[in-house]
Amino acid sequence: MPITFNADEVFEIAEEMEANAEEFYKEAAEKTSDEPTKKLFLNLAAMENGHQKIFKDLRAQLGAGEKEQTTYDPDNQAVLYLQEMAYARGYEGRISPMKEFTGNESIKEIIEIALNSEKEAVVFYYGLRSMVSAKAGRDKVELIINEELSHITTLLRNLRSLN
Repeated sequence: MPITFNADEVFEIAEEMEANAEEFYKEAAEKTSDEPTKKLFLNLAAMENGHQKIFKDLRAQLGAGEKEQTTYDPDNQAVLYLQEMAYARGYEGRISPMKEFTGNESIKEIIEIALNSEKEAVVFYYGLRSMVSAKAGRDKVELIINEELSHITTLLRNLRSLN
């Protein structure tokens, strides 16, 4: 039997990933003395916080079918599997799944790291989208993807302004 998820489980992971990304940007802001750069990173942290709130609000609005367990899973293995997938693929707030932010990166490098992690998040959520049935809230997962795409647009704009 294939593992499937519902929108509630996906939003739970999305909230966690946004919190990680917010911490990443706050740490980046703390490590720079350049005021415009600090402001950029604090704005990115605020954007991540805003997305976290959006996901929390959307999660609260889910219907019963979008929270209903989709697979027989008495030991909650599906949620653990989802968390591991999020750690390995959707690593917003980290340079990679195994490497943390050092603080020695340039502004351009940090934006490129953020851009790559946002792209990975889109790929992660797009893959999850196919594992959430329409009844379980597939359209809600698409909202997450759209929010992540807005991050990419903002980061690309900032990266271009550095060149």
